[in-house]
Amino acid sequence: MREKVDILLATYKSNVNYLKKQIDSILNQTYENICLIISDDNSQDEELKKVLEEYAEKDHRIQLYFQEKNIGYIKNFGFLLEKSTSEYIMYSDHDDIWYPEKVEKSLKELVEEDVDLVYVNCRQIDQNDTVIKKSYFKYKNMPLIYGKSKLAISRCIGIGCSQIFTKNVKDKMIPFKESVMAHDWLAAFIANEQKGLAYIEEPLFCYRLHTDNVFGGRNLNQNLAKWKEKNGKSYKSYLKYRKEDVIDKAYLNGAKMCLDYAKKQTTKQFLNKIINYYIKLEKSKYINLNLFQYFKYLSGHNLAKKMIKEIMIFHFPIFGYLVFRFR
Repeated sequence: MREKVDILLATYKSNVNYLKKQIDSILNQTYENICLIISDDNSQDEELKKVLEEYAEKDHRIQLYFQEKNIGYIKNFGFLLEKSTSEYIMYSDHDDIWYPEKVEKSLKELVEEDVDLVYVNCRQIDQNDTVIKKSYFKYKNMPLIYGKSKLAISRCIGIGCSQIFTKNVKDKMIPFKESVMAHDWLAAFIANEQKGLAYIEEPLFCYRLHTDNVFGGRNLNQNLAKWKEKNGKSYKSYLKYRKEDVIDKAYLNGAKMCLDYAKKQTTKQFLNKIINYYIKLEKSKYINLNLFQYFKYLSGHNLAKKMIKEIMIFHFPIFGYLVFRFR
């Protein structure tokens, strides 16, 4: 199979050394029929601009764009999606390192399983390329889905840089609506409404963890430390953290986004119930014993450790505060 694969790479004030390693790893894939589409979000960094231009001059498979003003990473990925013309699309971070067969194996799984999205495992590395976690799936308790699942509605399935998806999904994503808060969650949600998803448990790239990660990668201790430094350790601060940084940011806003894109009536009904569940959770400030709804909406395979943390935060905030206070 030699269908072209578009790889979408957004940059903004990116570390040039990391970026070079990532671009090199993409251009050296065993699957050569790729188009690397890069959009820089008005970084105003002459060294970065020069490096990108040099790569584009050397390899005809690169399309390079420079935004005239800063539009933010979500809109930048939306721009990249609109530039894509291939039947298959992959997201890329600027600072990871792809193993040589990432594109080939991802595409093979997508086609053979006849699904609309595949997400793959990875190893986490630090600033010095040292492996610190051998399996992102295990470390982050990622949901593991073959086919279709409620979890692709209620959760983000696979970080963007782990995904390959079809043009069918892309066409239903763009143009981005105002509610889009996670382009990877949206891709998996739409794929779930179509032919479904599959995953590859073999790590196929290195995902870099450092202080500038936007979303994925940081653990609970790191997130709590950043929050407490800014907002303090009081119970009021904890409830604010629980609402804004956990329920709203990681769950409720994603459900609202999916509702904006949902086509099936059963999916819309499910999402409305989830949204109502989250809103009621935010109003319960000490204990919420309605655990049935949690298991109905959010439980699944490979999620045991994640579920324990979520149940504590969602349903027993008074006890969750002890973790917040002393971690």
